Order: sequence, then C-alpha cells, then structure tokens
Amino acid sequence: MIEIHHLRCFVGVAEELHFGRAAVRLNMTQPPLSRQIQLLERIMHCDLFVRSSRSVKLTREGESFLPEAQRILRLLDTAQSLVSDVSTGRRGLVRCGFTAVSAYEILPAIISRFKRENPDVSLSLLEMVSTRQREALIAEDLDIGILRPPIDKTIFEMIAVLPEAMVVALPAGHPLNAKKNLSWSDLDGIDMIGFDRQEGQYLHDLLAAQFLEYDVSPRIIHRLSQVHSILALVRAGLGVAVVPKSARVLDVSSVEYYDMDAEQSAHAKLFIVWRKNNDNPLIGEFIEAAQSLNAG
Repeated sequence: MIEIHHLRCFVGVAEELHFGRAAVRLNMTQPPLSRQIQLLERIMHCDLFVRSSRSVKLTREGESFLPEAQRILRLLDTAQSLVSDVSTGRRGLVRCGFTAVSAYEILPAIISRFKRENPDVSLSLLEMVSTRQREALIAEDLDIGILRPPIDKTIFEMIAVLPEAMVVALPAGHPLNAKKNLSWSDLDGIDMIGFDRQEGQYLHDLLAAQFLEYDVSPRIIHRLSQVHSILALVRAGLGVAVVPKSARVLDVSSVEYYDMDAEQSAHAKLFIVWRKNNDNPLIGEFIEAAQSLNAG
C-alpha cells in the first residue's frame, strides 16, 4: 500500500532530480531515501526513475505519476491546515440566534467587528424570539444566542450587552406628542399595543412591572411578539407602544419616539448566551468582539 511518506520521498527526488539534495530537503539521509523509492517502485510494479552515476531522470511512468502525487500532497496539506484553523478558531462556523430588536443596532456592530478579526469564519444567522433561542441552544442547533432573560445559569454562560432604554412610540397627531418627555402616568387608560406574554415574555413582564409600580392601567388592545409589527400598528393609529430605543432605526413613518422622564426610565437587558459545554473556539472570538463594543 502506498503511504504518504512514500509520496513525499518520490516528489522530493522528482523535483530535485538528485538523491542527495532531496535527502537534505526531506531531513533524512540518502540510504533510507533510496530504500523508500525502491519500495514504492515495487508497490507500483514499475520504475519511476532512471538512475546513473551522474544523473537521475524520471521515467515515462514517473512523469505521469508526479502531478498526481503533488496533488495528493497539496490536498493533504490543505486538509491539515483547515483542521488546524478550525481547532484554533481561525476558520469554522458560528451559528448565532438573535432577537429582532438586537438586529437593529447591536448585532450589526458585533458582526462587523467579528468579521474584521475573523475573515475566514462563516456566520449562520437565525432570527428567533428568546424562548426559541434557548430551546435551540439546548438542542445544540445554535452556538450563540442574543436574547432576553430568563436565563438558566446552570446550563448557560452569558455576558450582558449594554442595557437599552425603553421609549414611547406614538402615532402622528397623538395628543401626547405635545409633551417633551413622558411619565408612566401619561399612559394610564390609553390604547396600547403590548408584547405577547409568551413570545415576548421579557418585555411583557418588564412593562407589566412598570405599570404596577406607577399604578397605571393602559388598555392593551393587541399583543404581538415583534417590535416592527407593533410599530406598524402604532403607525396605523391603533395605539401607542413602549419599545426598546433601538427601534428608532426602523424609521417607521408617522411614528415618533419620546423618552421617559429620567427618574422613571426603564431599561431592557439583553445577553449573549452560550451552552457551558460548547467547545467551539469561535465563541470566544464572538464574545471578545461584543465586549470590545461594550468597552467602547
């Protein structure tokens, strides 16, 4: 059976056409090199070289075999390099889940930094609500999730992304547009588009806690899971909404955004999450990209 060291010896001699130079190149002595060539010729049942005291030449069989041997060695070197790059995180795949809101500002910034530092790495991006991301992480269908609490610390590792202020989204012409900043009491009794209790659990619970704290009771006429869908209903004049500040980048026409009074401001938390037993080395690179943005 032909082995890789047979091919390396053959290619070395074929390219140098000199056993002494080939032996130096291969970091071996000449007698073992000659034995390897002889063994290869016996395996292939033909002479690969014409030898004389003054020269070494390839036979017709050797000339036809050389490009194939070179190709095999290149493929092997490429495969070894690829495995090494994947092992060290220079190449590979990261499967990242994200919430719709994180895609507005946070995710693009992280991806830009990550790809700049890891140009040969592939990213698979999947938009999912937080509940679906947690399920996918446990099922090992995702490497990383960008999601809202709750997060099981016995299963996951996580880092916090910078907290994001919640703002009030109003349709054009709404009476509250006359105010510069709003308070929670301004929302008492008005029609509102809220977050779904299951698909948008975290933001639903966050707002419910604020309503309870400030003793306000807006009329929730619709509950949706995605911010862009909520803003579409706001634009249609069906109600107001309280959404993460990054929703402004959607630039939904006829929708205006107002900050809460500083003393009553509420902030939404977002985390980058991964399974504790996930050994993908690229997770560390992704986390580093995210942390560099937080530091900035």
